[in-house]
Formats: sequence, structure tokens, C-alpha cells
Amino acid sequence: MSYNLAISLRRDQKRHILLLADAANAVLAFLLSWAIVSGTLPQMEQVLAGSKFIAAFIIVSLILTRALGVHRIKLNAFEIQGMLEIGAIAIALGLVGALVNLLPGLRLPEQVFIIISMSYTLLSVGFRLGLRRYLWWVYGKHQNRKRVLVYGAGQTGQQLTAALKTDHAFIPIGFVDDNPSLRGLIIGGLKVYSPKNLTELVTSESVDLVVIAMPSASPGTRARISKRLHGINCEVHSVPSFAELVVESTGLRQQVPVSTNELLGRNVFSDNLPGVNGAYHKRRILVTGAGGTIGTELCRQLLQSSPECLVLFDHSELALYNIDRELAALNLNCEIIPVLGSVCDPVLMRGLMVQYQIDVVLHAAAYKHLPMVQRNIVVGLQNNVLGTHVMANAALETKVERFILVSSDRAVRPTSAMGASKRMAELVVQELAARTSTTRFSMVRFGNVLGSSGSVLPLFQEQINSGGPVTITHKRVTRYFMTVPEAVSLVLLAGTFARGGEVFVLNMGDPIRISHLAKQMIEHSGRSVKDADNPDGDIEIVEIGLREGEKLHEELLINRDMLTTPHPKILCAQESSLSAVDVGKMLDDLRVVIRTNDSAAARRVISQWVEPHLTDITVLDDTAKPGQDKSANIINVGAKNT
Repeated sequence: MSYNLAISLRRDQKRHILLLADAANAVLAFLLSWAIVSGTLPQMEQVLAGSKFIAAFIIVSLILTRALGVHRIKLNAFEIQGMLEIGAIAIALGLVGALVNLLPGLRLPEQVFIIISMSYTLLSVGFRLGLRRYLWWVYGKHQNRKRVLVYGAGQTGQQLTAALKTDHAFIPIGFVDDNPSLRGLIIGGLKVYSPKNLTELVTSESVDLVVIAMPSASPGTRARISKRLHGINCEVHSVPSFAELVVESTGLRQQVPVSTNELLGRNVFSDNLPGVNGAYHKRRILVTGAGGTIGTELCRQLLQSSPECLVLFDHSELALYNIDRELAALNLNCEIIPVLGSVCDPVLMRGLMVQYQIDVVLHAAAYKHLPMVQRNIVVGLQNNVLGTHVMANAALETKVERFILVSSDRAVRPTSAMGASKRMAELVVQELAARTSTTRFSMVRFGNVLGSSGSVLPLFQEQINSGGPVTITHKRVTRYFMTVPEAVSLVLLAGTFARGGEVFVLNMGDPIRISHLAKQMIEHSGRSVKDADNPDGDIEIVEIGLREGEKLHEELLINRDMLTTPHPKILCAQESSLSAVDVGKMLDDLRVVIRTNDSAAARRVISQWVEPHLTDITVLDDTAKPGQDKSANIINVGAKNT
């Protein structure tokens, strides 16, 4: 009956009940205080004589409870703040009682009005806490609640249990912690147990769910704990921290997170780079490809520099909508303008730069997925090469101060259409830089960023979550990796170093073997690699072969000559370039290819202007080591020198 009544009451009805209960508590507190001071319960005649006090307490209680909104606080969210507000009402009642005592009629000892404040606080707070506990009991009897054991009695574990206590789907029954000094203690009303008793505890307490709440532990430690708990007949989940808790159907995130910095084997990068904020502060900036992985991070970091205007440009409506909405929530003073369109539209791009008086262009828009561009070579060249020419030329004509092209390590001696298109885009920007001093053109070249769309990290994680196998193209494949925030911070800083025509190269550390990355991720998930040495392992790593146009080892430099810059992670490559006549001929050849949509002709154009030839690629020598010159592994015939 209590359960049916509780679920049938409307929210406004519940508020009125609490409001009336507080008024009743005010009257009861007055009578109790009177009885405590006088030593006997007041008689009916005395109560009637003290009606002026009762009326005042009821009126003040109702007015202040409504004004402070105490009756609107949900019972399962009633905490310290609500208690403080009730305390304020209690003090007000005592003061009002003392004032009413000055009026003609019955006069009471002053101690009554001191005690009434304490009595009201105890009655009102106690009523709510008691009612909350009773309702938890009522709801618990009519719902199938999961019994939860929390592994980790630290801050995250305590916050987690506090949240679970307010959820009718869970019952926290205790903590387990490796710290011997905590064992046997009572924290938040729950006992802390030793991990040695875990199996017996799960059985004796009928535990349905064990949650690992140890964000301070290393991923490897949490993975080992998770693996050990998998042998127990109950669900096991892990939360990295309370702030990152993901509420799903079970109410908890089930995957142990992987630290990208740990996978890269480098220290955490600090993106507090001197000179970046000053260079972009109060400037009017255009970011192309603003909805992509690099573009969105560029926009986030630029917003921290307080630009005057930030124009977001992308051809994807959904991506543009998402980044515009995100920045609008973060933005304070900057004007943010989303623009939908193609970088290949010269009228639109020049119009944008004139209309919004652009000072800086960050050109990150490009088709970059190697297999996709390989199969759609003409469209890839049109977007990546002609689109860059349109952007750079518009910047030159409108006298933009800085133009920064976001390039790729695949542009170095490319063996794919995507890499060739990025190298041709570099050649276009280099040529424009050679014939102007008004706009400072520069390029920033770097390798893969972990976590970007199409990168191996989300692919491997998806394969691991589904039980494997994890697929790699070749066991000897290596790639340069960097986190997205680090790469973008260095791109922005490199742009401030530009004097005109530089090809900046980010120092990405040592190349990482993809097979080693796959093994690390499997082990971080608490599983083992299945191979010849461990036939009983959990997940197998399978080679599927190199894709068309893919190298075993990427490079960052065409020539070995390079200059240093004011930042140790940014180098300046000494690259040769094409003349204005050659670049013009290259672009004319591309336009003919695009008009005819001829993929074979597109390959011939690339073969003519970019080294090495895509049409003459053979299987690369898998004995090549990371950083070794790969030109010896590729057949080149009559290629132009770039």
C-alpha cells in the first residue's frame, strides 16, 4: 500500500506534504521547547493562550520554506545545503518568537525561543532523513536491485557509493581495498573488506556486481584486477574516475581506458606553449575542415587565445553543427561563424576572407583516408590539391597575414594517392610563398594522431571489445604517432615561426611498431595475446597484408637537411620546390584529369610531378628499418626532382 501511494503521488502533492510537515514541525518544536523549559506539558488553556506564537510560527515557516525552496529538494538529494537552509529557518523562528513575546498577552521565558531553533532543526531534518530511509525500504521491496561491491575505498569509490545509494536499481553492500590501514573501517556506513575474502564475500552477500573504482592505479594494475575478478560468478565493471562515469544500461562504463601517452611511451605533453596565445589573440581566423579531428582541436585551442572572430568552414553539415554547438557552449567573447561549403569554390572562399577580414587561415580540410582516396583518386586530387590552391590563392589576393597548411608525413616520397595529393598541395603553397612577402605561407608536416577518425586506436579497441581478432597490415609496419592536443598545439606554435615558405616538421619521437601497439592494447584490456608461445591466449593478432599504396615505414623528411626552431619539437625542413611555370602546368594537367574523371590519367600526372611513381610501385622491402631511406625500395623511372 505504501509503495502504491508513493508512486501515485504527483510532484506538487509531495511538495505540499513537505510544506505542511515543516509547519507542523514548527508548532511541535514550540510545544516541546515550552515543555522542556517549564518541566511539564502545556495545558490546553495555555496552548490557546499561546495561539499568537503558534500562528506566527506557522506563517513564518510556510513563507520561508517556500522562499528558500526547501520543500522542492528531492529527498534522495537532501544533503548539507538543505540542512543549512532548514537551520536558517529555525533561527528565524526563534527570533520571531522573541518578537511576538513582546506583544501583550502570554509571555514565555526567553530560553524557549533558543530551544525552539534547535528543536525545529532536529525535527525537520530528522523527518526528511527518516522518510527517505523508509521510502528506500519501500522501493527496495518492490524492485529487483543489484547488490554492488566497490573495489577501492578512495575518493572515487566513496563518491560512487554515495551516487548508488540514491539509485533504486543498486544497493552498495561494502568496499574492498588493498590498503591494510583501511580494512575493517566503516566508510559512509559501509565496511571495508580485504581482497583475500573477495570470493567468500561475493558468495555470502549475494553480490551481483563488482565495480573497480581505482583511477589512481595504473591501467595495467586495473587490468590485472579485472582479469582476476573475471573468475568470480558476477558482473565486473571498471570506472576510470567518477567525473568520467558513463551511465549506460548497467549504469557504469565497462571498459578500462587506455592512456595514449602510455601507449606512445612519452611523458604527458603540456600544451601551455609560450607565444601561441599572443599570436592569435584578437585576430580574425578561418579554420577549414573545422569539423574534423584536427580542425575541432584547432578551434578549441584557438578559442583559449581569445580571437576576435573564428570562422568554422566544413563540407560536412553534421560535423560543422557539432563543433559550432560545442564552441558556442565554451565561448565567452569570440564571434563564431559556421560556414558550409567546399574549399574548391573560389568565389565562396575569396568572399569569406573579404567579408570577415580574415587575418589567419589554418587549412586542415583534406581527404586523408588512404584506401578511400586510393579508390577515388580524381576526387581526392581535386579536394586536396586544387582546394589548397583555391584557399592559398584567395589568401594571397585578400592579403591574409598567415596561411598554415596542415600536411602529412605521407607527403614524403609518397606511394599512395593521398600522400601524393598532400605533396602536390605543399608544392602549390611553396610556389605561392616564393612570389609574395605579404602573406606568410607555411606548412606543418606530422604523422598519425591517436584517436582521430580512421586511426588504429578506435579500430583496435572495437576489435578487442568484440573478442578479436585484432588485424594489422604487416608485423613490421611502423608509424609515427602523436596525441591530437600535442600535434595541434605544435601546429599553432609553428605557424607563429613562419617567415614564408617553410615546411615545419614535428618531432614525433621514435616510430612505433603497430604490432606492438596492438599487443599493448590487448594487455591493457586485461586479456592476453594468443600466439604460438601462448596458444591459450584470449585474442589473436592477424596480418591481413599491406593495402594498395601503403608503406612499411613512413618518413617525415624528403631531404636530410633541416634547421632548428625556438621549440625543440619543431624542425624546419629544407625542401626543394617547383617553379611557378611547373606548378601552373601541374595544375592545368590536374584540371584536365578532373574534367574527364580519368583515374589512369590522374596517376600519370602524379607520376610526372611527384616522386616516386605510383604507377611503378612494387612491394616494399620488409627489411627496411624505421627511418631508413625507402627510395631504394621503389622503382622510379624518369621522375621530376622535387
